[in-house]
Amino acid sequence: MKITITGSLGNISKPLAQKLIAAGHQVTIVSSNADKAAAIEALGATPAIGSVEDVDFLTKAFTGADAVYTMVPPNMVANSWKKYIAGIGHNYAIAIKNAGIKRVVNLSSIGGHLAEGAGPISGMHFVEVEFNELEGVAVRHLRPGFFYTNFLHNVDMVKNMGIIGANYKPDSVISMVYPNDIADAAADALQSDFTGKSLYYIISSVHTSTEVAAILGTAIGKPNLPWVEFKDEDVVAAMEQNGASHDVAVNYAEMGAVIKSEKINEDYNKSAHVIKGKTSLEAFAKDFAKAF
Repeated sequence: MKITITGSLGNISKPLAQKLIAAGHQVTIVSSNADKAAAIEALGATPAIGSVEDVDFLTKAFTGADAVYTMVPPNMVANSWKKYIAGIGHNYAIAIKNAGIKRVVNLSSIGGHLAEGAGPISGMHFVEVEFNELEGVAVRHLRPGFFYTNFLHNVDMVKNMGIIGANYKPDSVISMVYPNDIADAAADALQSDFTGKSLYYIISSVHTSTEVAAILGTAIGKPNLPWVEFKDEDVVAAMEQNGASHDVAVNYAEMGAVIKSEKINEDYNKSAHVIKGKTSLEAFAKDFAKAF
């Protein structure tokens, strides 16, 4: 098969490409960074260098593919993050239609049922809606949980403050996933003959915030590492200090608030379509310890 993957050499797209290439497929990887071309070729894939904001480029990159994997790349300086995400989804939808693609695997997120109030996840909701309106195209939406790797951003906090936390409670229930488990699910879907429109959750483990702190803390010799709930305004200030736009920072805090309320889990808790990831948080904690 000929398969086009968006997401450059990210935490999901790179292992996904490796799995597909190992299975004998011809893979094209979309990247906005020309410096990645050599690394893409080294994997055995074909680079397609251009912007996901360019529909003509996307149409060319998708043309001839038997299937396409779509994901909206992060943009931490967007002035309207939800609008940006929905806009890239719109570009993908046009390119899918123009290129005559018949099968798409789309990366969404747990909480994708929420049209508003969920930060960037609400942007992904509208991508799902637009893809579901594509006629004659089979679409499999993947809704992964909270990425384990997001906790790597807390390493300095743990080192310097002796705490870990976010703007949700110590007893908030977090449904999580390891990126490579998402790559496994995406590879399986791209190589299958699914039809119609469908969505599957990908969850590797479920823990409370306090349990997350204990598991990661144990891996670094701090089994009593406390989880601290921050105020929304503190999260916004910290994000802006790290270079995020105000809108991105506000949306990030909004996403944390949805985790705190556990509305993010509502549809997942009722779904019969769940793919169980194989990587436990304890296994990821070894990577956290190395970063620490």
